[in-house]
Amino acid sequence: MSERQAFLVLNALPNIGPITLNRLLGELGGDPRAVLAADRRRLEAVKGVGPVIASTLAGWRDYFDPVREEERMARSGADFITVRDPGYPRLLKEIHDPPIGLYRRGGYDFSRPSVAIVGSRRTTLYGQSVARKFGAELARLGFCVVSGLARGIDTAAHEGALEAKGRTAAVLGCGIDIIYPPENLELFRRIEAEGAVLSEFPFSRRADRQSFAMRNRIVAGMCEATIVVESDVDGGAMITARFAGEQGRLIFAVPGRIDQNTSAGCHQLIRDGATLMTGVDDLLNELSYLDGLRPAPIAEKPAEVAAGRPANLTPDEAAVHACFQGGAILSPDALAGATGLSAAQLSATLMMLELKRLVAKRVDGTYEARR
Repeated sequence: MSERQAFLVLNALPNIGPITLNRLLGELGGDPRAVLAADRRRLEAVKGVGPVIASTLAGWRDYFDPVREEERMARSGADFITVRDPGYPRLLKEIHDPPIGLYRRGGYDFSRPSVAIVGSRRTTLYGQSVARKFGAELARLGFCVVSGLARGIDTAAHEGALEAKGRTAAVLGCGIDIIYPPENLELFRRIEAEGAVLSEFPFSRRADRQSFAMRNRIVAGMCEATIVVESDVDGGAMITARFAGEQGRLIFAVPGRIDQNTSAGCHQLIRDGATLMTGVDDLLNELSYLDGLRPAPIAEKPAEVAAGRPANLTPDEAAVHACFQGGAILSPDALAGATGLSAAQLSATLMMLELKRLVAKRVDGTYEARR
């Protein structure tokens, strides 16, 4: 059995949560094959593993056939990325109960920062328009927009990102071979083509209350920030926001009408300390602020930094940054004229330079280099 097949088996076994699976891997050298081959006494010595779990692990062949699962994956165009693979979302590894692997359809590798946009299935036209607008703007800035493919806010967020020709990812609360809701089949295919569809669950697993909650922790865990557009106080988006808070992620909430139940959850989040979200700049400012506070070791300046050009810039970033030499203060139009970049390219490049603390946006909309 290959290591990947062993990961598939562990991921599919019933009644063994991700915390226990990660603990087993840690105790037995990180090799999933060692977990499946261990005797019951060794398994039960691991915290949280009792006779029932040890029996399930010892008799795994009665529950799951990895070869059959791989054949189904091949037919559907899916793969399985483990926590050790480069395509596994980096931030997701940092939560206390990361999935040991994810089924994936689509080739996106989550190399860009991700932001979640979530909300109610029973939404208003206002909520849908806001979610679509934020999805498009964030995608143009280079973020991957993450949501759950559900009706309402999730659908609008995905559609906004796709309309902007950006990246978007859908995390499912069911097996990756199940399209839910069924009317989102075409959207599912578009996301697969332009981003990725992810699921923690094996093929044919139907959605239920527990699986949706598990999905929500992944949505929050893989993202820099979570934006709640519309939700009542008991909505699933509130669970996602709670996970984001527990995982130390940023939480934003969009205000709405005070007499609308679909905004009651957002207002509660704002009252409890979430950042009020009125535009994408609210998110960019918060990310820039946190980046400025993040401790970092002091390193010697490389040669190109000493020459006036910071290291690790893309060609577009270097071209824009060079425009500020000599203390110039420039408008986006002036920068576009000097660099030849399109409005979308320039907006994304300026956002990355802001996050790298190299340029700052002034109150009049112009930009200048940071000293």
